[in-house]
Amino acid sequence: MTSPNYRICVRCVMDTSDPAITFDAEGNCCYCTDFFARKAQNIRRGPEAERELQAMVRTIQSSTKSSDYDCVLGISGGTDSCYAAYVAKSVGLRPLAVHLDNGWNSDIAVKNIRRVTSKLGIDYQSYVLDWEEFKDLQLAFLRASVTEIETPTDIAIPAALHRVAAEHGVKYILSGGNTATEGILPKAFHYNAKDTRYLRAIHRRFGTRSIKTFPTFGFLTEAYYKLVKGIRFFYLLDCVPYDKKEANALLREKFGWQDYGGKHFESKITGFVQSYVFPTKFGLDYRRPTLSTQICVGAVQREQALEELKKLPYDAAKLPADKEYIAKKFGITLAELEAILAEPAKTYRDYPNDERLLNALYGVYRRASPLLRRVR
Repeated sequence: MTSPNYRICVRCVMDTSDPAITFDAEGNCCYCTDFFARKAQNIRRGPEAERELQAMVRTIQSSTKSSDYDCVLGISGGTDSCYAAYVAKSVGLRPLAVHLDNGWNSDIAVKNIRRVTSKLGIDYQSYVLDWEEFKDLQLAFLRASVTEIETPTDIAIPAALHRVAAEHGVKYILSGGNTATEGILPKAFHYNAKDTRYLRAIHRRFGTRSIKTFPTFGFLTEAYYKLVKGIRFFYLLDCVPYDKKEANALLREKFGWQDYGGKHFESKITGFVQSYVFPTKFGLDYRRPTLSTQICVGAVQREQALEELKKLPYDAAKLPADKEYIAKKFGITLAELEAILAEPAKTYRDYPNDERLLNALYGVYRRASPLLRRVR
């Protein structure tokens, strides 16, 4: 922040730690400006939102012949997905809750899932990845020195959800993802998880074993599930009033839900990567996009966010134990982990990827999708 070229948005707290950030004449950054444009499209409120939600519920309920479930719900044990489970049940849906078990779950997250699904009477399925394969793949990304250490998880989640939905003849997947808490996340923090060429390139270079069972979810796989199987995502929380603090209070009161200490900290590797690796290795503070989104929806004052950012993003007292745990889980020594973290930072552009092709393909798909929906 001492650089003479340092700038911070006057409206949110995104700053020039992201090299792609731009500012308008008033000092507002491109990310919050884009957020407000998308917020108008994605977040629905009031009587119109209620009518849209009820219409969507009827569509989901009539979309399948399954007698057990009318949708699949991705659940992690965090606030968003657990609250989405509560809302889904409240509006009369019959979800099958599916959790991707990649071996990094915190005990609190597992307990949260069981408490919420049990008390709501929702069936719960754990989709367990082959740990040795997944470990090798994720360790390859860590060795690659890119921010996308969580790409193996991010690509496996939609793959697992679509597989389970197809197995049960279900046409809709409910997600706790929402604009109110996740509306800002620049590419500097995470490149496209659906780029399977990028994933395979990193694994070929840094992996040590063949991958036989790991579920991938590239463009062709997604197109198959959407266009052939007719499976769609529905972001339920964008259709209801959603305040994260209120949601936390409700979950604690009704289900004995426990907070796990930070956004996405339901996974031990995610908490370590976002709170420690991002700021120390890449100069990126994951709290900035999270707090900026909360500022934009009025959940946090900018002055509060600035005060929060003065604190260390990680618990220094717990850091040695966290590193020991991460190294042991990966099957490497602490010295090896420290050496990997000390390697110069790189980006996805340093490895083979399909960014241009995917941008073109998804551009065509977005333009064609309204017509395809009418045809179907």
